[in-house]
Amino acid sequence: MSPAALKVAFLTRYDSQGASSRVRALQYLPLLQAAGIAPTVFPLLSQQYVAQLYQGRRDWKQVAAGYGCRLRDCMQLASFDLVWLEKEVMPMLPYPAEALLLRGKRLVLDLDDAIFHNYDRSGSAAVRHLLGDKIDRLMARATLVTAGNSYLAARARKAGARWVEQLPSTVPLARYPRPERPVSDRKAGEPRRIVWIGSPATAHYLELVRAPLQRVAQGSLIELCVIGAQAPAWEGVNSRSIKWSEATEAQELAACDIGIMPLADTPWEQGKCSFKLIQYMACGLPVVAAPVGMNLDVVRDGENGRLASSDAEWVAALLDLLTDPQRAAALGRQGRSDVEDRFSTEVQGARLAALLHQAAGQG
Repeated sequence: MSPAALKVAFLTRYDSQGASSRVRALQYLPLLQAAGIAPTVFPLLSQQYVAQLYQGRRDWKQVAAGYGCRLRDCMQLASFDLVWLEKEVMPMLPYPAEALLLRGKRLVLDLDDAIFHNYDRSGSAAVRHLLGDKIDRLMARATLVTAGNSYLAARARKAGARWVEQLPSTVPLARYPRPERPVSDRKAGEPRRIVWIGSPATAHYLELVRAPLQRVAQGSLIELCVIGAQAPAWEGVNSRSIKWSEATEAQELAACDIGIMPLADTPWEQGKCSFKLIQYMACGLPVVAAPVGMNLDVVRDGENGRLASSDAEWVAALLDLLTDPQRAAALGRQGRSDVEDRFSTEVQGARLAALLHQAAGQG
């Protein structure tokens, strides 16, 4: 790396255990270093906090410690050329305080969730009054806003952001080697595996496909594999939980047959960036997804996956893939090609490096 490397402070929400920070920032660091960028990461919340959060516990002592560290870290920002910020400096901190901590710094604000709805749609009138426009004001203040999908990008432009780039969430192809999947490698009597990956906080979306999976299970031998959360105990559906690990997630996904992403259709879900779909497709899995938000940008129905709204559409899509292995394999191959072209860390990492140099005034 050159002595004149661009020094960038990455104010992430989490360390490597937190999916958003890992996907939006940490996995790019080697590529950024190779592109003449010297990144320093300052996570807000600790690995221990994330581990407890995934077990359904929130450690407020860890939160307080994280806020203290973030204040200390912000005192070091003067030595950096650029600040990359995940979502906000600190949740529930009013905008004037955040602006003070970021004063004088060129800012790249990254959004992969509709976090502004935590404030402008809060059930608390006080939160709406004090924080309702916080994220909008941060977007307007930023040199550059990188948004994970078109919904977030549109909100940034409406807020007055001067420069907005849509930067999708990605997977590193080195960790997801191109699969050599036979049309069907299941032995007679072995269930076809339908997989969902996520966190305990988002596992409630599985309830949206309980009835379709129960109907499919009446005539097909299937197993619901849930990675990263507790598998539901539904009558008539065999399921199992698989512990999430960064080291094994790609291998666990590749051992399955169909990836699913059910979603509700609310403003919050419009901000989702379809990362689990991209993971499935990287493994060559055919996918079935709700036609909500970025899912519509990722899945072209009948070309690289299936879209399903109603219970009947979910049943039809799943049965289509279960009963026609040739078609399922073709969709999976196209999905993998789309990941290589649009959703790989290698492709988007080069773009992110160029954007950071430009945001710092070097391009």
